[in-house]
Amino acid sequence: MKIEGQAALVTGGGSGLGEAVARELARLGAKVAVLDVNAAGAERVAGEIGGLACRCDITDTASVTAALDAAEAAHGPARIVMNIAGIGTAKRVVQKDGSPAPLEDFERVVRINLIGTYNVIRLAAARIVKLAPVEGTSGERGVMVNTASVAAFDGQVGQEAYSASKGGIVGMTLPLARDLSQFGVRVCTIAPGLFATPLMKELPEEVQANLAASIPFPKRLGQPEEFASLAAHIVANGHLNGEVIRLDGALRMAPR
Repeated sequence: MKIEGQAALVTGGGSGLGEAVARELARLGAKVAVLDVNAAGAERVAGEIGGLACRCDITDTASVTAALDAAEAAHGPARIVMNIAGIGTAKRVVQKDGSPAPLEDFERVVRINLIGTYNVIRLAAARIVKLAPVEGTSGERGVMVNTASVAAFDGQVGQEAYSASKGGIVGMTLPLARDLSQFGVRVCTIAPGLFATPLMKELPEEVQANLAASIPFPKRLGQPEEFASLAAHIVANGHLNGEVIRLDGALRMAPR
């Protein structure tokens, strides 16, 4: 699908990987709605790329619906959906004092990362399938790109909740692609490794350097622009569908 002129939604677009994706889509000529629970972040990015800022809690149906309505009113129906929003956490199942990890912590991560992603997918897909196919394509109506993590495959100690949530995104990618194929909607997922996001940059430089050294090649942290480039390529490459792509420099995470 040609990106230029299309309306796009980017969840988590107010910072990090989401911000990079929003900027890349705008550079390629898309009309971008930046959805983020952090309204200030969304407004900053949207203001800089000429997009629309929408405060959005992806776990709340009313919030997502309101954001989709606002984006459609401003840009027309969206055919490109980038699900980047998510949180990261680490907590051992049995803590140092011998107590079990709080169930609420596990539930929160799964609710935001997995259920929130699915919530956006189901609500956006219900609108996309009603659109006419894009001219010049093989009957394509839309593209959805989700964000998992290498932790879905080799999660580290304490990453039970995070790995489960990202593993769920990996697991639903092919069924979603099969489900939506009848409508000409493609679904793919990117599983990034270690990236130079604002969260990563909060770590001491020595820690960042050690993490970068663990990557086989290139021995550096991934750049958000590289993630954004792949996300845009998935949209443009009409034969990419139902696939989970690791973007990690051949990294395989150690147990800890």
